[in-house]
Amino acid sequence: MKMDIKQDKAEAFALRVINLYLGLKQQGETVLSKQLLRSGTSIGANIAESLYSESTGDMIHKLHISLKEASETKYWLKLLFKSKFIEESYYLSLLSDCEELIKILTSIINSLKAKQK
Repeated sequence: MKMDIKQDKAEAFALRVINLYLGLKQQGETVLSKQLLRSGTSIGANIAESLYSESTGDMIHKLHISLKEASETKYWLKLLFKSKFIEESYYLSLLSDCEELIKILTSIINSLKAKQK
C-alpha cells in the first residue's frame, strides 16, 4: 500500500531524527536530544492518527498537533546546532526537511479549513 506524501516524508524525517538521537546519545548529550526525539517522531504519529479522524474538524486538530510538533522540532534542532552538537550542513538539511513538512501540513490544514466553510 502506497503512503501519501505527508506520511512518507514524516516517516523519513523521523528516521533521521532517530539516527541523530542515537549519535547524540553516544556523545553524551541526552537532554536536548530526547526532546528532539519526542517531537520529531510525534509529527508522523499524529499524521497517522489523523487518518482515522472522526470528522474533518478532528483531522484538522490532529494535523495541527503535527504542525506544532514540527515547530517544536525546529527549536530543538536550532539549540543543538547553536550548542555545537550538530554540524551546520546536517542542521540545514534537517531544518529543510522539517520546514517542508511544515509547509505541507499548513497547506493541508488550510485546504481542509476552506472546505469546511
